[in-house]
Amino acid sequence: MTRHRTIWVDADACPVRPELERVAERHDLAVIYVAASGLRPSRYHKAEIRLAGLGFDAADDHIVEEIASGDLCITADMPLAARCIEKGALVVTPKGRRLESRNMGGALAARNLGQHLREANQAQTYNAPFSAKDRSQFLQNMEQAVRRMTA
Repeated sequence: MTRHRTIWVDADACPVRPELERVAERHDLAVIYVAASGLRPSRYHKAEIRLAGLGFDAADDHIVEEIASGDLCITADMPLAARCIEKGALVVTPKGRRLESRNMGGALAARNLGQHLREANQAQTYNAPFSAKDRSQFLQNMEQAVRRMTA
């Protein structure tokens, strides 16, 4: 029996729920939102919400435990992305960046450098606002990733 592919979502801060559900519905794929605390229910009939608890990295650990090779993870969390890629999953960030083993090292290094600079300067940094271009980039790369996972 062939296992159905699943889209796993690091859902605590996911700005692209409507877009990813639109793509999932078009391809008849299950979506599992994993969060530390409650989320608004989804209208998509193949969406499920799992609450992982408030422990540090509880949602990330749940996704890594459950995700399978060929599944897709939507996350902006670089350490989680690296762990999913190690298991053979595809990864797309909410801003539409596809992460793979070939570019994951650079993404982790940039994340670690940014964290170090914030800690050294004790400064608060802010992410750029989510734009229409980000949404479009997400849709394009999400569609490509879904086609790869269902091929």
